[in-house]
Amino acid sequence: MDTRGILIVVSGFSGAGKGTLMKALLAKYEERYALSISATTRKPRPGEEDGREYFFISTEEFEDKIANDELIEYARYVEHYYGTPRDYVERQLAAGKDVILEIEIQGALKVKEKFPDTLLLFVTPPSAAELERRLVGRGTETRDVIESRLQRAAEEAEGMSRYDYLVVNDNLDACVEQVHAIICGEHRRCARCAAFISDIKRELEEL
Repeated sequence: MDTRGILIVVSGFSGAGKGTLMKALLAKYEERYALSISATTRKPRPGEEDGREYFFISTEEFEDKIANDELIEYARYVEHYYGTPRDYVERQLAAGKDVILEIEIQGALKVKEKFPDTLLLFVTPPSAAELERRLVGRGTETRDVIESRLQRAAEEAEGMSRYDYLVVNDNLDACVEQVHAIICGEHRRCARCAAFISDIKRELEEL
């Protein structure tokens, strides 16, 4: 089988628990997966390290990467750039790691357009009522902010059908196994196993 990793983009509503899900997945299968590290032009916050939370670079360096097509995707938020370095992802994929990018829908679709073999997963709670309950349960946001997040979720729901798989995050442990099974199955898709199929056909012809 081809030992090259798969590029995976995970998106989901705010409050769906995608961050918690990805941390649990990587903790259980740390040898299998790599969480992509983004580059940013903002300054490190206390406790952050270059190459761990982010690659911290200058605006000039970031814009050079844009010009040289060295980013898989990028965006600008509140006067700072954020983006996914192509070389880091390529090294991880070549080493056989499945690389996970946790980004929003617009970025995910851009990655899929640029790299058609990308696997898109969308994480959602089992219901809208549960999503609201989780947002309220955080206890860190005002009702106005929660309403804004729910409105944003309604807009994002329009793009859910463009993803390859829908992951309902109800039970965390079960959800981790579901995502792992999806990715393992993706490795066995015939479209990804062309070299293996070619070898088997040749060997059978030689018998």
